[in-house]
Amino acid sequence: MKRIFFALSTLILLAAAAVPAFAHHSFAAAYDMQQPITLHGTIDQVLLRNPHSWFMLDVKNEKGETEKWAFEAGTPSGMIRNGYTPQIIKHGAEVTIKGFRARDASQKRGMLRELTTADGKTFGLFGPQENKQ
Repeated sequence: MKRIFFALSTLILLAAAAVPAFAHHSFAAAYDMQQPITLHGTIDQVLLRNPHSWFMLDVKNEKGETEKWAFEAGTPSGMIRNGYTPQIIKHGAEVTIKGFRARDASQKRGMLRELTTADGKTFGLFGPQENKQ
């Protein structure tokens, strides 16, 4: 009886420990690195949340309609460690984002590779880009 209890307990603990691993995904699994995208628009919202930060962007399409796009970036701690602060890019800021589309092309979502502000400052996946021309 003790063996069964021990085995069952061990299985439950192993299953519980594996759950966080399933929750995290690689960028390559969610985004198509063969589908680069460049969009120009205004920042609606910046979310510094774990596990990844997000830049929400309002973009005008060919018809002049506003589309909501979301770009996933690096971890908040990685961005802050590299010099990014929430005061740098605020709501309404005009930016150009280069990145990669979601594998599901019906989603208006991408992975941020590079964000450039109207005054030419460049930020990458994990914050400011040093020595970038």
